[in-house]
Formats: sequence, C-alpha cells, structure tokens
Amino acid sequence: MEILASRMLLRPADYQRSLRFYRDELGLAIARDYGGGTVFFAGQSLIELAGHGTPNAGGSLWLQVRDVYETQKELTARGVPIAREARQEPWGLHEMHVVDPDGVQLIFVQVPEDHPLRRDTRELAK
Repeated sequence: MEILASRMLLRPADYQRSLRFYRDELGLAIARDYGGGTVFFAGQSLIELAGHGTPNAGGSLWLQVRDVYETQKELTARGVPIAREARQEPWGLHEMHVVDPDGVQLIFVQVPEDHPLRRDTRELAK
C-alpha cells in the first residue's frame, strides 16, 4: 500500500465555532475552502474541517512546532486556553496541550536537536 497524502478530518458540532478556532485563534493558513468545509495547512499535513455530515470529533492532533514555549505565549496572547502548559516529557519531547471546541486534544510538540526523531536514518543503515 502506498499512501500519497494524509489529513485529519474533523466534523465539528458547530462548524462556525471551530472555523473561528482553527483560523482565527490558532492562526492556521487556509489551503482550500470548498463551500462545505475548509482545509488548513498544518506543517506537512492538512486538517479538514467539514461543515457537513454527522458531527464526529475525537482523537488527537500532533502538531510539531519550532518552539513550543513561544507557541504557548502566542496562543495565550490570542486568548486560547492552555489545557497543559509546555514542558519536557520523559521521552525528550517538549509538549503543550490545547483542546478545541469539540474536545479534540491538540498536542503541540517541539523536537529538540538531539532527539532520536531528528536522527538521520541513513546513518543507521551503514
């Protein structure tokens, strides 16, 4: 199986409320607005907010940022409630949690320079 692209699809209970959250509060750039929904850029992935279908929100979004502490300051300045403040986890990543209007957990992650996720796997093959 070959996966060409991926995105997180959310069907919120209140589309307009969630649209304001992702567009205005988080400040995500819009990739496409197709009338029945909006697709946002999220790093190397996409988040599609569908204004149609049965509301079905859940799960978590893992969003890598350059500096989670600066991201926390930016979101706090925009009035976004921080569910769990940024801190370094036992596994080495720096994480902060925010919850969207439908209860979806957004995990903002900073990967330190020396973390294994930054390892060049080509070096391991030698």
